[in-house]
Amino acid sequence: MRNNSLISTILTPKRLLSALALSGCLFTGVQALTWAGSNPGLTIFSGVDNRKDILNYHLDFGGRPRQFGERYRLYVPGKKLTQGVSKFFISYLERPEFDGKFNLDKAEVRVEGESIPIKDIYWDKESRVIEIELAQPLEASKKAEIVFSGVKNPSNGTYYLICDVLSAGDIPIRLYVGTWIVSIERV
Repeated sequence: MRNNSLISTILTPKRLLSALALSGCLFTGVQALTWAGSNPGLTIFSGVDNRKDILNYHLDFGGRPRQFGERYRLYVPGKKLTQGVSKFFISYLERPEFDGKFNLDKAEVRVEGESIPIKDIYWDKESRVIEIELAQPLEASKKAEIVFSGVKNPSNGTYYLICDVLSAGDIPIRLYVGTWIVSIERV
């Protein structure tokens, strides 16, 4: 009988509720550490003038500095591609220096989960821009996913990858679409 009174003292409703709340916080904290660096997360001060210009991305393997074999998934919403696309331009700033490497042989553009043919892809390291020319223009308002596999991540830092497109109309115009704010950090 003494054993039961000890258990009932330890497991009072207040203590039980406190223990559940604490374990929930710990579980959420561990989960947040696991996801850190792989998603855009909350950006308070970005340097991008309009918050609507911040594009989503996902790093499949955690975004650790100087890691080989990373996969970048750069999402472009259909509402940003109102005139269709014949070419994507992905540029990055001079500072911080991007000392990573893109494997252009493993780059693709996906629409509705399917890879579409690329006519040409070129990385001008001096000008800090990657050009992806599509074999067939992408229709207006179709969302796209640009996937770079086999990437060597750069050093620790926040990198601004800027997306422009060449419209697919009769008069091609280069248009700013948005910016991916990619964080590479130790977890």
